[in-house]
Amino acid sequence: MGAGPAGLVLGLLLARAGVRVTVLEKHADFLRDFRGDTVHPTTLAMLDDLGLGDRVAALPHSRVVRAAVDTPDGRVVVADLGRLPLRHPYIAMVPQWDLLALLADAAAEEPTFELRVEHEVTGVVRDAGGRVVGVEHRGPDGSGRLGADLVVACDGRWSAVRRAVGLPWTSTRVPFDVWWVRVPTRHRVGESLVPRLLPGRAAVPIPREGYLQLAVLGPKGTDAAVRARGLDAFRAEVAALVPEVADDVTGIASMDDVKHLDVRVDRLRRWHAPGVLCIGDAAHAMSPVGGVGVNLAVQDAVATARLLAPALRRGTLTGRAGDRLLARVRRRRLVPTVVVQAAQRVAHARLIAPALDGRLAAPPRTLVGLLRRFPALTALPAAAVGIGPRPERVPVWARRP
Repeated sequence: MGAGPAGLVLGLLLARAGVRVTVLEKHADFLRDFRGDTVHPTTLAMLDDLGLGDRVAALPHSRVVRAAVDTPDGRVVVADLGRLPLRHPYIAMVPQWDLLALLADAAAEEPTFELRVEHEVTGVVRDAGGRVVGVEHRGPDGSGRLGADLVVACDGRWSAVRRAVGLPWTSTRVPFDVWWVRVPTRHRVGESLVPRLLPGRAAVPIPREGYLQLAVLGPKGTDAAVRARGLDAFRAEVAALVPEVADDVTGIASMDDVKHLDVRVDRLRRWHAPGVLCIGDAAHAMSPVGGVGVNLAVQDAVATARLLAPALRRGTLTGRAGDRLLARVRRRRLVPTVVVQAAQRVAHARLIAPALDGRLAAPPRTLVGLLRRFPALTALPAAAVGIGPRPERVPVWARRP
């Protein structure tokens, strides 16, 4: 359920294992802006192993190699992917609709794969014993049912399957929200991510081809106030945060171009029930800090395919043995999920909240001095973000030259 990165990667992998797969997507296409566009080094390596590296390289994209911060004594690099021995020592900023279209085309080459767009899941189907044996959906031809040995929810943090099954979850308070906007510009902001700070506001400008993608951070629950202040006030704020594009802010045509993200961090306590499994954002909603949501979702999909494909091929993902296999997916992916969410909570409390409160104008002097004296240390945060805990490898049976 859901043709996002997790759903399409899982569908492609299972189809290459010879499993019959149907992916249901409620929208007619992939053209939705400000979704996760960050493709990390481990995901790029996975796409290489799937035989899709050349196709990905041909997509329009920009590259982020470093993260830096401005200090009174100048700019200092805090994370440098170029120091890591990787096939792709950078984060590729790829429009997600292009990446999803590529994955869908690759999956469509497999005879056991089917993608049905404009099919919205409205509920699950259960047998007499309560086991999930399919889904109810609404599409262009009306309502219907689709039976399945396994239903996998890859339909995001507002997952219809997750709600229908009623799996228990826990959430963490997040003190900020994000407003996404694109600013058309011919100026190059560079290949580094450099956060910008103002009292009560912060921003992360992301360099893209022909425009700047800007994440404006502000206190949670203030979207109505941001919109009440109006377009001119928002343009002035962007110009103050990123002076390089001050002459281009008129490219923000209206407040409709400013997309509000209600930032959430939550995690299911149990990812499965008999016949159903949640992965990606449906299992763990992530903060945009580090841009790791897509990478984690893809890694979930790879682990799920590797663990479940043999049983699905044999038709034995049933009963208690099948439930134990579903539980293995959570056990495999829980550690990286917990580690990343813990790191995000620290960043929220120690960096973002103080910056928005006006208590943090620059990084600690001790840290800056350490990084300037030992620049090799910038490889550590680069590895934490670019590789992450417990990266997954594509199974041999799914690889292509």
